[in-house]
Amino acid sequence: MSNAERRLRFAYMDHWRIDGPQGYVSQYSSARLLDSFLKQIAALGFEGIETFDFHLGVLTDLFGSLSAARDFMQERGIERVVSLFHAVMYRNGVSQAHDRSTHEALFDHAHHIVRSAAGLGVENLIVMPAGQYYDVEPVTDERIRACAELWSRVGRMTLDYGIKTCCHHEFYCGIHHAEQIRKFYEWSDPRHVFWYCDTAQHVIAGVDPVDLYLKLHERCGGFHLKDTHHVDRLEDYRQRPESEVTAKTTPRWFWEMGTPEGLVDFPALFAAMKEYGYAGWVGVEHDKADIGGGNYPASTAIAAWYIRAVLQKIYC
Repeated sequence: MSNAERRLRFAYMDHWRIDGPQGYVSQYSSARLLDSFLKQIAALGFEGIETFDFHLGVLTDLFGSLSAARDFMQERGIERVVSLFHAVMYRNGVSQAHDRSTHEALFDHAHHIVRSAAGLGVENLIVMPAGQYYDVEPVTDERIRACAELWSRVGRMTLDYGIKTCCHHEFYCGIHHAEQIRKFYEWSDPRHVFWYCDTAQHVIAGVDPVDLYLKLHERCGGFHLKDTHHVDRLEDYRQRPESEVTAKTTPRWFWEMGTPEGLVDFPALFAAMKEYGYAGWVGVEHDKADIGGGNYPASTAIAAWYIRAVLQKIYC
């Protein structure tokens, strides 16, 4: 199948660290390490990357401008930074989406990020639409409405820059239960707020991502495909300071696609994507893949194999 015939293109969400003599080393530490990282993921068939907004300054420092950084990526087979994960530092009384008194600061920060991203080809600004559950609860309708108002306003602004605002619901996010998610998308502006499907996060929270896609497919801005072996049945979403690393259920929540213990039904999801004609970028992620002796290059290669051996036979 030619590139023109393909409906889906794959991007890699760059949770990636390698071992160095003094501990973990980020690929953003030098142009040499970024060169190696980009070549490895391009060799596995990825054509874009997704990264965090705090890497914008690093890329500028390394290459002089974001346009030059994109040229560096394209020379190695990576077309663009598809998505920026807007790493909001939610703080009570200062920056909480459920607190309208902090909306101006949150809006201004998002505005700064999208203005600063020019040159990379960014299509999506990914946000966790509320703070961590323990900071938001009780999760009342009024608090969900406040979050919907903020991101509707931000989404209208980011579209002026050609960027979609996409909401990504971690299992410890203040909006992660099925009914909370339903209300959030009912009360946010469908023209300006999109849903980013993180398959593992939803399953951990007891939400079926395939069912959610069937309901929200018209607002789906993209995917983070990763798996999990566990559902949170102990209310680990309330754990401080962050449930991904302090939970009682398991030391490792996230796994690459293709493990036999995985709980996400990826074939059913791709069948639903085919049914509704999803076209565009699909992100692949395996956060904290190094827990328990694993490593990011191996997890990335296994996920790439699963895409070719299983998912592309269903829909590509």
